[in-house]
Amino acid sequence: MFDFSILREIRKRSEMTLSALSEASGVSIAVISKLERNQTQAEVETLYKIGRVFGMRATDLLTLAEAPLSNRKESEFYDADGFLFRAVRYANANCLLGEAPKGASISKPEIHHDDHEICWVLKGTLKLTLPQETQTLSGGQSIQFDAIQEHSYEAIEDCQFLIVHIRKDKRY
Repeated sequence: MFDFSILREIRKRSEMTLSALSEASGVSIAVISKLERNQTQAEVETLYKIGRVFGMRATDLLTLAEAPLSNRKESEFYDADGFLFRAVRYANANCLLGEAPKGASISKPEIHHDDHEICWVLKGTLKLTLPQETQTLSGGQSIQFDAIQEHSYEAIEDCQFLIVHIRKDKRY
């Protein structure tokens, strides 16, 4: 069973009235209202039309209607080549809070899927080496890159940093 009351939250967050959403989507006010009150189930075409208004896919709306709105997890700790990590992992994003003493390096970080990787240095200095470039990041600086590339990290000074892996949308 799906809970489409989430549509009301999305609509209100966008500061739209039922009338405005109806006009923008081509779906009647009555259908939208019934969906928001869980008095009917949505057809895929209806979700497609409503989703387009909010820059979402029909599958995004189905997922929101099907899944709990939050997913709480405990962090896990692990050590990799002198880098100490606290990690929280979700289906489409992994967040790693890391610390490393001066001189520590990881030449082959954990295997990635086809992810974007963001590294934000909070304190100290960290060197990132990619196939075509090397970047040295100090506290407050960040970088984003395609994580499928080979890359390595080296702590130039004792440092603390945040790494986020964000899964790319499926390409096929």
